[in-house]
Amino acid sequence: MANRIESEKESLQDHFRVIEELGGIEHLELKNNGLRVLLLQQHAAPVVAFMVTYHVGSRNESTGLTGATHFLEHLMFKGTEKFNKEKGTSVFNVLQAVGAQMNATTWMDRTNYYEMLPKEHLGLAIEIEADRMRGARLAADDMESERTVILNEFDRGENEPFRKLYHSVWTTAYQAHPYHHPTIGWRSDIEQVTPDGLRHFYDTYYWPNNATLSVIGDYERDAALQLILDHFGPIPSAGHEIPDVMVREPEQKGQRRITVKKSGELGAMLMGYKVPEGLHDDADALDVLGIILGSGKNSRLFRNLTDKGLTTHVYASGARFRDPGLFTIYAFLSPEKTHEEVESAIWAILEDIKENGVEQSELERALNLLNAQASFERDGPFSIAAQLNEAIAAGDWKLYAQFNERVKQVTTSDIQRVARQYFEEDASTIGWYIPV
Repeated sequence: MANRIESEKESLQDHFRVIEELGGIEHLELKNNGLRVLLLQQHAAPVVAFMVTYHVGSRNESTGLTGATHFLEHLMFKGTEKFNKEKGTSVFNVLQAVGAQMNATTWMDRTNYYEMLPKEHLGLAIEIEADRMRGARLAADDMESERTVILNEFDRGENEPFRKLYHSVWTTAYQAHPYHHPTIGWRSDIEQVTPDGLRHFYDTYYWPNNATLSVIGDYERDAALQLILDHFGPIPSAGHEIPDVMVREPEQKGQRRITVKKSGELGAMLMGYKVPEGLHDDADALDVLGIILGSGKNSRLFRNLTDKGLTTHVYASGARFRDPGLFTIYAFLSPEKTHEEVESAIWAILEDIKENGVEQSELERALNLLNAQASFERDGPFSIAAQLNEAIAAGDWKLYAQFNERVKQVTTSDIQRVARQYFEEDASTIGWYIPV
């Protein structure tokens, strides 16, 4: 018995390369196909979260195939030869029968598929995800039924004023980079994409060496690795280089504006500023500045806008994307208030920070809020998986483990510096939603 256990351990060591460990998370790689694996054990409850993050999103799409990642998200649930509705073994039927919760999400830099389930069924989740990594049927009739669903989803988004405003600002801010495209894609591409086009996209990006597995919760390490080896090990790596996004957005040299007019009652506005990629050190200071500006009743925007009756709600946030993104300020106007006066008030707040900086007490409050938020987001396997997913998307899972220490290094001088550097009128994109 002891010899068999030792033999199994040696076998795992033969197949997995341990890369590093940080914050309780172990990073390994499956040697034969480049699949990355993140392990974090938590034994507070007998559940486990299993997630596959593919390093592909709308950032990787070209004109004619916009929305491909999102379209494939729908089709990946339509089944494989083993798991499908016709046999009564659809992903939903099989997983829900064991009490699992499952879903998928698509965003600019990544797509993820995940299950949250009782620990004794971890092997089932691993089997399903391995099976559809390369075994998705992508049948033409499934594609047509999902095309209708996606077009309905697209139309709902077009009819939601603020979602339309959000997309309009991003498509105006980016001229060359694929962040210009909405994640759901352009309507003409959704209507015209072919099974061959989606199959080519799937065959380009959905491979072990373009994916990261995260296993978080109550499980036994070697048993989980053996399951991963059994199901993902036989899948080869892509027989081609995974294409990278080489397009870089040209420097913006003038303010851009966009107006959205739709039925409604109260106006809104969104102000976007170009900021560096999510792994850049300045992204930490911008995260802190977002809290100082827009989080809670003590924030600069709330005290100077909402408290004074100019807005009903305000929010500020920096995007931590793979490539340079946008820092956005949202404002929902109070009745009888104009876009001009709200925008002028926001610029005055930003200019004050650029000229006079922020107080140490504001910095400390922001750091406390960020630490509390990080703690809440680490409460349970699924919450951790969701945060790991975004760090992976930004380019390095360690961003999740290092976040608290990174923001602790931010000073008031850093905040004033990034405000001066990035909140420039010529690098801004302003969107107004005007109800009609």
